[in-house]
Amino acid sequence: MIPVIAFGEALVDMLSSRLGDAAGGPETFTPYAGGAPANVAVACARLGVESHFLGMVGDDRFGRFLTAEMASHGVDTSGVVTTQEARTALAFVSRDADGERTFDFYRPPAADLLYRLEHLPAGVFAEPAIVHLCSNSLTEEAIAETTLALADIARRSGSLVSVDANLRHTLWPGGQVDIGRVTALLDRADLLKLSAEEVEALRGDHPVEAWLNQRFAAGVKLIVITDGAAPVEVHRLNQRLTVTPPAVKAVDTTAGGDAFIGGLLALLAEDDVDAGSFAAWCDDTARLERAVEVACRCGAHAVTRPGAYAALPSKADLDQLRGEAK
Repeated sequence: MIPVIAFGEALVDMLSSRLGDAAGGPETFTPYAGGAPANVAVACARLGVESHFLGMVGDDRFGRFLTAEMASHGVDTSGVVTTQEARTALAFVSRDADGERTFDFYRPPAADLLYRLEHLPAGVFAEPAIVHLCSNSLTEEAIAETTLALADIARRSGSLVSVDANLRHTLWPGGQVDIGRVTALLDRADLLKLSAEEVEALRGDHPVEAWLNQRFAAGVKLIVITDGAAPVEVHRLNQRLTVTPPAVKAVDTTAGGDAFIGGLLALLAEDDVDAGSFAAWCDDTARLERAVEVACRCGAHAVTRPGAYAALPSKADLDQLRGEAK
């Protein structure tokens, strides 16, 4: 089984006690371990896959909390670096009545932005792996250089590079996403996950099909576009299929996308898929469709529970989901 290595931010989601505009007593916030790449690392570990997290946390109670939580779910945290130069990032999360969330980030400054190539563990890419990244590690120039360089190193090792756009506009200076910088990361991917909203934000004046074809021309082999409860679009060059997620009542959508991509990466890891074998794996349309169906069920499972790590399905949950899918 090939390992999964997730790189980027681990942060604490401070989840509001209120739904929508509901009143009634003081608003309280409960800390949950989170951060998109960390969520994916935990999702893969909970599904029985060898999973590693690379990143930096502060030498504070929240940094220790995050590292312990990841380890408790089976993630190898030996690549987590601790610093006293910045604190661990926080995100205050509010939810509407449908579980859709908005974020108020306390970042920058934050420890995860200080990770550099010199912090990489020795030999981390000695063998091919599945390497997962997202755009939250592009919001400042220095961490962006690290992220893009890490993606290049992973590609040279024969690793399959997975990128979830995961745009959070409020993390960027002035709320303005650097589309060129994000696109530079997208075009280093073999597997690309976006939401329909993110496609609209990134494509500019290009028609959707033309924009997707630009990504394929850059070397992307598979693009998966999610849209909440709507059907998932799965794009290969000159091929498209759709998969409808299960209908569920969402409580908290924070980890839904991370559970989805984590489920998909776990299946790729179980099949020992690296960069060299990924295209052939995708060419099996029936297998690809089944994998996306399982990923959808992972996402559906996660949104019915509050928090991130705690909401991600376990191997037993996935086995049950697979049984329901038959």
